Amino acid sequence: MVGLLIAVMAIALIVQAILGFAFWVSSIWEKEKRAALFGGIQFIGMLVLLVFFFLLRSIGFFDSGAGLAVLIISVFCGAIAIVLLVRRTAPNMKALKGSRGLIVGDVKREDERAQVFARNRSLKPGSEQYKAFYREHPEYEEYDAKRRIPGGISGPPGRIDQPHEIPNVAATLSQQVIALSLSTPERVRPQTVPPLRGKKVDMSPEEATIRVKGFAQHLGADLVGVTKLNPLWVYSHRGEIFNENWEDWGREIPVDHKYAIVFATEMSFDLIASSPHTPTSIESNGQYANGAAIAVQLASYVANLGHESTANHFRHYESLMVPLAVDAGLGELSRMGYLITKAFGPRVRLAAVTTNMPLVPDKPVDLGVEDFCRVCKKCAVCCPSDSIPMGDQREANGTLRWKLNAETCFEYWGKVGTGCNVCMRVCPWSHVRTFPHKLILELVSRNSLSRRLFTIMDDIFYGRKPKPKEAPEWARFTV
Repeated sequence: MVGLLIAVMAIALIVQAILGFAFWVSSIWEKEKRAALFGGIQFIGMLVLLVFFFLLRSIGFFDSGAGLAVLIISVFCGAIAIVLLVRRTAPNMKALKGSRGLIVGDVKREDERAQVFARNRSLKPGSEQYKAFYREHPEYEEYDAKRRIPGGISGPPGRIDQPHEIPNVAATLSQQVIALSLSTPERVRPQTVPPLRGKKVDMSPEEATIRVKGFAQHLGADLVGVTKLNPLWVYSHRGEIFNENWEDWGREIPVDHKYAIVFATEMSFDLIASSPHTPTSIESNGQYANGAAIAVQLASYVANLGHESTANHFRHYESLMVPLAVDAGLGELSRMGYLITKAFGPRVRLAAVTTNMPLVPDKPVDLGVEDFCRVCKKCAVCCPSDSIPMGDQREANGTLRWKLNAETCFEYWGKVGTGCNVCMRVCPWSHVRTFPHKLILELVSRNSLSRRLFTIMDDIFYGRKPKPKEAPEWARFTV
């Protein structure tokens, strides 16, 4: 009996020390100074405990009544802790319903013309579209006008890193060329190429799904899912205009497709870790560009198989990407408004292809994100513009969620001249997927107590308000 208890205790302490060492090494590799310091202290403490245990064993302490009591209590408490942290707690049934699980009232399709990017990026002062929009929405005009005043709310790209911002701004702007060139009508709504025209491929939904997912991954998508297209997440009217395609502005967007192929590309933590500085915009625009290239090629592939298709990407969205991604099983909606995926956290950019080609939809997932975000709040604490709510979810357009203040968020973007991404950087789900973080993620995804424990641990090891990290040498913004 005593020998068995000693063996169990020894194995537990050795495993604990190995995990502590792995986390310490991981923190050093990630160049997380604070985490490395606290991880090193933690590892030393575990080693001391292990050595002390074997010292007690060598002097025969565990052969005494007091020693046996210590063994029994230690093993019992350890077993209880493991069960409490590892067992799968009750699932979030709302999450398993996907975006429909968030609906609590009457949802109206959003008009892209009223979206903050469309108002400030597309509308030209004095144009007929400008006059028409602000006649209908006078509440936005004065506020938006301030953004257009030189030297006002919005500044030049990369303002936060002046006077050393030009190389990174040059890299950022160079990547916009791809998405912009792929936003023309013939690119986003491709036709079957002549050699295949009139030849509709006969495939089962199962085979078609395998092929489109595989091709998307071949093109560079890191995550791919399929969902039936919920009409509520399709914009009601077109609002963002590029390539001077103004006849498209204000056009009603029909819901004439049944499915959406939704995919995500990972954003490198090396560049995101510098947010809100200019390197984060390089990575953001880079993945938008990759998403655009994948979406257009995937839409063309579907068209060449004889089915209608529309590419949704950085410069041509007809649908809201996050709810589609939720329904396609790629992740869950977070407090910050981003999708959180199991593989990469919020460090992804989304794009999609809608089509009538019969496909097999994926199921929504429960990763524990809603419960985690309710406890964590780190994105709201660190948001430089206070745009992320600290409180509970509230109803917004018939859905229960944390609603980002898009106006103040966009205003801060204008002030710093980047896409910010601070919330993405500080989110505990954003950590690079080293072995310790993968293990923690498994626990957090299945257990509510683990979510509460590891939000506290993340604050201890990384800080409640983590500071930006230095970017790779080629993207540094200081000299």
